[in-house]
Amino acid sequence: MESIEILAVVESVSNEKGIDEGIIFGSLETAIGSASLRHFHEDADITVSIDRDSGEYSTHRHWLVEDENSEEFHKETHISESDSKMSIGDTFSKDVGNVAFGRIETQAARQVMMQKVREAERDTIVARFKSQDNSLMNGIVKRVTRDNIIVDIGNDIEAILPRDQLLPGEIYKINDRMRAILQIKEIEGRGSQLMLSRTCSEMVTELFRIEVPEINEDVIEIRGIARDAGSRSKIAVKTNDGRIDPVGACVGMRGSRVQSVSGELGNERIDIIIYDDNPAQMVINSLAPAKVESIVMDEDSRSMELAVNEENLALAIGSRGQNIRLASRLVGWELNIISSNEAEAKERVVEAEFQAKLMDNLNINEKEAESLIRGGFLTFDDIAYAEDGKLTSAMEIDETRAEEIKAAAADAALMEAMGEITQEESNLESLTQLGFSEEEVETLVSNALRSIDDIAELAVDELQDVVEIPEKKAADIIMKARESWFN
Repeated sequence: MESIEILAVVESVSNEKGIDEGIIFGSLETAIGSASLRHFHEDADITVSIDRDSGEYSTHRHWLVEDENSEEFHKETHISESDSKMSIGDTFSKDVGNVAFGRIETQAARQVMMQKVREAERDTIVARFKSQDNSLMNGIVKRVTRDNIIVDIGNDIEAILPRDQLLPGEIYKINDRMRAILQIKEIEGRGSQLMLSRTCSEMVTELFRIEVPEINEDVIEIRGIARDAGSRSKIAVKTNDGRIDPVGACVGMRGSRVQSVSGELGNERIDIIIYDDNPAQMVINSLAPAKVESIVMDEDSRSMELAVNEENLALAIGSRGQNIRLASRLVGWELNIISSNEAEAKERVVEAEFQAKLMDNLNINEKEAESLIRGGFLTFDDIAYAEDGKLTSAMEIDETRAEEIKAAAADAALMEAMGEITQEESNLESLTQLGFSEEEVETLVSNALRSIDDIAELAVDELQDVVEIPEKKAADIIMKARESWFN
C-alpha cells in the first residue's frame, strides 16, 4: 500500500465514521500485519508501524530469546542468545522489509481493517451511551427479524431488542414508536452491544420517574421492585417527607399516574406498597389486603412461615402462586404460607414436644411445665436467663426452687447446643461423602443446603445453580442422596 493511499484512507474513514485517526492507524497496522503474515511462517510474530505524518510504514519480525537446547525452542518464534547477542527472555526484533501486496493481500487487509473499524465505531457509540445505561430510551423500529427488533434510538444509532425482552403478546412493525430500557451488555465474541428491554424492573422505575415528579425530587424513593413482566409488579416506596403519602402520590388523582404506567406495560397490574426496614412488616405490607395472622422467622436460612386464615389463603397465594412469589422476591426472603389452622396444629405439636423436654430435663411436673409455656418461656435459654421474679411468678414457686430450675435449664441449653453442633458436623461429613469438595460444601451451607435430605430434594439444574459441577455428576450425587428414600 502506498503512503498517500494510507493517509487518504485514514482521513476518509475518520471523517465518515467520526473515529479518532489514531484508532484507524492502529486498525491499518493490524490489517497490514495480518496480510503480511501470509508471506511468513504462521507462527511468526509480525508487527507493522505506520508513520502518522508521512504514511510510510515498516514491517518488523520478533523472536523471543531462548536457550537453543530447551525443549520449547522453536526457530520460527525463538532465537538463541548467541545469535541475538541478548539475554534469555528478551525480544529480538528485525526489519524484514515490506511485503509487496497483490490482489489477495490487499483484499485481506481491507477486510481486517473494516472489521477493526466497525469494532472501533461500535466502541465509540457504546462509550457515548455509557452514561445512559439502564435509562429509558425512545426509538423507532427499523427492522423486524425472527429473533430481534432493530430500533433506531437517535442519529441512526441502532439498538437490539430481543423478542424475549418484549411483553407477552406485544407486536411491533416497522416505523412504530416504542420505549424501552437501554442495557449495555457484553456479548461473547461481539464485545459490548446496545441492547433494549421492556421486561426488566428498571422499566417500571423509569416510567414512574416520568409520571411522579416527587421521585425525581427525592421526596419519594423506590426501594424495590419485583416483576412478572406483562402480568403483575410489586413496587415498594418510601417518603423522605412525613407529610406526603408515597402510595397516594404514585397512584395519582383517580389512579391517573399508575394507570399511565400500567398502560405503557400492556395493562400490567401494579401493587404499590409502603417500604419498611422490618422484613416481617414488609411481608405484611406486600400481601395486603390478605391478612397475615402470624409469622415465624428463620434468620439463618432467611425464610418465613406465614399463617393466614382460610378466607384469605387463596388471596395471599395468588393465581399460580404469583402473589406470594413476588412478595418473596421483593422482600428477599423465602416465604412459606400455611393456613391458620395448620399453624395452630404445628404450634400445639411443638408445645407438646417442648413440654415433654421440660419435664424430663428440669424435673418438673406437667402442671409446672404448662405454666412455663403459658408464661412465654419457649426455650431453655428463656428459662435459664429469666429476670428475677418472672419465673417465681409464672410457676408460683419460691426463689430457691426457681434458681434450681434455672440451673437445670442452663445445663439443658448447653447439651442442646452441643447436640446441634454434633448434628451439623455430621451433616457436613455426609455432604463430603456424597462427593462434594470442602469448598463446594461451604457453598452449599451458605445456600442453606446442610444435609443429605436437602440435596435429595433438588433437581439437577437447581444443584448446578449452587455449585459448578457437570450435569452427570450432579445427577449421580442427587440419586445417591435419594438412596435413603428407598431403603
